[in-house]
Amino acid sequence: MKSFKIFTIIALAGAVLSSCNKKYEDYAVNTNKPSKVPPSLVLGGVLADMNADKPWSNIMRWNQFDCCNYNYYGDQRYDWGGADFNSYYSMMNVQQMEGEASRLGGQAVNPYNALGKFFRAWFFYRMTNLVGDLPMKDALQGKLGLTPKYDDQKAVFMQILQWLEDANTQLAQQIANPDKSITAEGQLLKGDFYYGNDMTKWQRAVNTFHLRVLITLSQKTADADLKVAQQFKAIVSNPTKYPLIESMDQNLQFIYNNINKYPSNPDNLGFDATRYNMSATYLNALVKLNDPRAYVTAEPATAQLKVAHKTPADITAYVGAEPGISQSDMSANMSNVDTAVYSVRSRSRYYSNYAAEPGVILGFPELCFNMAEAINRKWVDGDAEAWYKKGIKASLGFYGVPAEAPGSIVKTYGGKRYEIPFDFENSYYKQATVKYQGDNAQGLAQILTQKYLAFFENSGWEAYINWRRTGVPTFSVGAGTGNSGVIPKRFKYPDSERSANTINWTASLQNQFKGTTDDINASMWLLK
Repeated sequence: MKSFKIFTIIALAGAVLSSCNKKYEDYAVNTNKPSKVPPSLVLGGVLADMNADKPWSNIMRWNQFDCCNYNYYGDQRYDWGGADFNSYYSMMNVQQMEGEASRLGGQAVNPYNALGKFFRAWFFYRMTNLVGDLPMKDALQGKLGLTPKYDDQKAVFMQILQWLEDANTQLAQQIANPDKSITAEGQLLKGDFYYGNDMTKWQRAVNTFHLRVLITLSQKTADADLKVAQQFKAIVSNPTKYPLIESMDQNLQFIYNNINKYPSNPDNLGFDATRYNMSATYLNALVKLNDPRAYVTAEPATAQLKVAHKTPADITAYVGAEPGISQSDMSANMSNVDTAVYSVRSRSRYYSNYAAEPGVILGFPELCFNMAEAINRKWVDGDAEAWYKKGIKASLGFYGVPAEAPGSIVKTYGGKRYEIPFDFENSYYKQATVKYQGDNAQGLAQILTQKYLAFFENSGWEAYINWRRTGVPTFSVGAGTGNSGVIPKRFKYPDSERSANTINWTASLQNQFKGTTDDINASMWLLK
């Protein structure tokens, strides 16, 4: 026993001496966590981050597509605080993806590097639209860049445009000259659940997004550095070099299923049944246009059925709530299920299964309306009305509305089936409110209105960004939207920037707003 104790003491002493020889960095390494992974594995996480702005989220309420009438679950107030900078984490993964591709045999030009440029453009576009100036050149440097300087918003947009140009060029090189003998992991695109590793579709998405960025810069056409109209024209006039999305089946979109469930689904019907209702900004616009998308996306207000004795086939039975009214009033108007004043989400479309519709991130209807707007603004030559009509038809088709030939929409409500005839050319489009009024201010307002309707519950912040840029459609304001009845123009920077990067944060505010107030109502460079 005595010898055993001596042996144990010696063993423990040896262990202690051995541990003393280890460095701090040795303990910082988690041996259970891989330090190297295939680039395709990292790609999956980046693609998922692109779908962060989901349907029926707070963002969609700020787009004024729907409302929350029950304060426990949220509201439609615009009393914004700090934006999230989670996109920087996404771009750290982009860097990791590119590094892994290089490590595993990727050439100087490879699919992951090309898409990495697109992803940087995508995430910086989202963030700069929310706040203004951003750390860019000094960002993503690890320990070397803990207090990065801010780049002004113009420089950010110029870099976004350059990234998109480079992404298109690199994708085109790989599509035109595929080397089938290359089997290196870093040179073969894998793990793409959007386009199934099809780089030709990615190239179309890159250039379609390029047009979105240029349209967002519509107030900067006089800037000699940006050359907004000239860049737009260069893209659309050369479809061989800059192919674009040409149909709905080329949309950049997230497909929901029984595992990755659509945000509104049978599991949450019990919570959502009367606590959320449609917004007047969206639904009442459809009603004024006698637009059948109202039947598909909403239910008739029960007060219109039981008090006014209308049928679900009567489009005036569909009523949205003004987001600007107080939430208490909105709640009171929805308190009685049998006499609810406002329409709710379509039960058959959004609660009957787990895959109601794809989550469109970048779609063909938007491309059509961007083309129509550019022609209306005289940036390029073409037929604005043709693109305008094409965009409306594409959006209608997304909801199963027959647009190419006379047909009907079927509305099922209360166990009854209502068949509503629809004729795009001879009825819907002949309305003065719908028929294109020409390449003038009235025509532009029509394009922007239809673009807003096509953005319903998709494309993240784009409905708000377009409203902020153009004022179309008119957003509702009041006690329910907060912020003293004003729709803000930006978010504040995250509190972490104010506390950890104070000098550069302060300099950025002074550069943008001539003061040190991080004001959500201040105009960023993009809007000046």
